[in-house]
Amino acid sequence: MEELGIPKGVYTSTLGVFGDTKGMVVDESYRHNGPWLSEYDKTKWRAHYEVAEPMIRRGLPLVIVQPGVTYGPADPSPMGVTLRRYLQRTLSGVPKRSAYCWGHVEDTAAAHLLAMERGRAGQSYIIAGEPKSLVDGIEMAAQITGIPAPRLRPSPALLRFIAMITRSEFLRVSAGVTYLGNNAKAKRELGMRHRPIEEGLRETLLAEMRSLGISLRR
Repeated sequence: MEELGIPKGVYTSTLGVFGDTKGMVVDESYRHNGPWLSEYDKTKWRAHYEVAEPMIRRGLPLVIVQPGVTYGPADPSPMGVTLRRYLQRTLSGVPKRSAYCWGHVEDTAAAHLLAMERGRAGQSYIIAGEPKSLVDGIEMAAQITGIPAPRLRPSPALLRFIAMITRSEFLRVSAGVTYLGNNAKAKRELGMRHRPIEEGLRETLLAEMRSLGISLRR
């Protein structure tokens, strides 16, 4: 990086390296050493702790950022798929106790730029947004769109059982799991801001409804 005249770099890690926080809202000092619920979490953990941090200790001027669940229009991720299935009324249920830190894609991208501009090399910053359960998020979506939320609320135990039988990684990481992080450090040192989840969800859902040809219900 020095040879190229690049004073600092930003590496995108994830809250997923902390695994299931079991309802706790953790900060950057938290450490989880397995087991992991998905191969994604496991490989990101290895990249964070076995590659990025050792390179920092050897002098690489790197800032690590850790987003949570990122959402927005045309989102191809599991969260985007979940929201579109809800809009199309094909979402059969919403798991109990599952909770994430929701960050709009534009705010998450802006946090990366702030990390490059203001972040301290060698530091990690949780740039995730507001903690919210998936049940609360879908019920908020129902208030915005007028499309009823699914009534079924499967328990974590039931989802884990089905995931074991079907070997579904998606069900395993949805079974009452929480990925929750405290973004106070990023707010304080980077000046990061996230729009309220209701505002971001409204923008996202209305854009998806236009794309899917679904009328807003009142």
